[in-house]
Amino acid sequence: MARGKLAIGLDIGSTSVKMIQLKETRRRGQIGYSLMNFGMKPLPPESIVDNTLMNSTAIVQAVQELLGELRIKQKEVAIGVSGHSVIIKKIAMPRMSQDELEESIQWEAEQYIPFDVKDVHIDTQILTPEGTDATGQMDVLLVAAKKDMINDYTTVVAEAGLVPVVVDVDAFAVQNMFSVNYELPATESVVLINAGASVVNINIISRGATVFTRDVTIGGNQFTEEIQKQLNVSYEEAEALKIGGGRGDSDAVVPQEVERVMAAVAEQVAGEIQRSLDFYAGTAADATFSKVYLSGGTAKIPALFKTIEARTGVPVEILNPFKNIEIDNRKFDPAFVMDVAPMAAVAVGLALRRPGDKLE
Repeated sequence: MARGKLAIGLDIGSTSVKMIQLKETRRRGQIGYSLMNFGMKPLPPESIVDNTLMNSTAIVQAVQELLGELRIKQKEVAIGVSGHSVIIKKIAMPRMSQDELEESIQWEAEQYIPFDVKDVHIDTQILTPEGTDATGQMDVLLVAAKKDMINDYTTVVAEAGLVPVVVDVDAFAVQNMFSVNYELPATESVVLINAGASVVNINIISRGATVFTRDVTIGGNQFTEEIQKQLNVSYEEAEALKIGGGRGDSDAVVPQEVERVMAAVAEQVAGEIQRSLDFYAGTAADATFSKVYLSGGTAKIPALFKTIEARTGVPVEILNPFKNIEIDNRKFDPAFVMDVAPMAAVAVGLALRRPGDKLE
């Protein structure tokens, strides 16, 4: 069967929509990727609250504007979801084939997910390769996502004139992107943290496979809200101060004050991340990490980077989702691409998917 064309990666985030189109390349028998299209559009504040689409019109408009500006004719897209409407669990089950698993999981799933099975889409992936476990058991990754949330997202995509062919989970999209750009350590464990505006996705990868994922509902918006509240400035001014672009008319705001607020929020966010890592450590035989990789728009906040490094005691590196992807510098401004790279992590992971793909 011929491998189909890659889907367009469409990351509908709570503050912006990112769209990426990749092309598969082959050189000396090696598969690689090159960047065909990349665009971003900000969304009005509160377009998405708690993963609920509050302003579908603005989202549809942003997607259509991107399609027009990038002159994309292709219709098939891959989208990602995350947050409390998505449940990801690693479970042990008797050894069986993928087909048998898909049949029996409908009955098994009830004990693992807090929603009615009728209200969710369920997907599974066998993590233990055949022949590696003598006990007749296998580890299975169970993913359940609420149908109404998925319907909201697919409806918006359809209204924009596109066809959603893959619905992925943000944490796995980042993992997909990571495996194309970085060497997955064969023996060590690494943590992938994708810190967006309203959700932080945490994914622990050990020996090349996911062993723990969790979405924490906290993120970059916390920084903006605290600056707004503590320093009594507008939302727009707070956003500018957060990313270090202080306004000329904000002379009343002292940089040290901003630093203080940022450091306090960074402690809070890093504390939430640490709690998830501690929870994993309490359940795993070997819970040492060699490195933390940070992506997402919030990755660009130096206070967060420093605080995570101090708390975990391991090196933290900001992910570059374009590390192994060919970029034509005549078509794309390298400075812009590097500047927004951490925000493109999910979109690049989605753009690596094909219509009809199973969970990677």
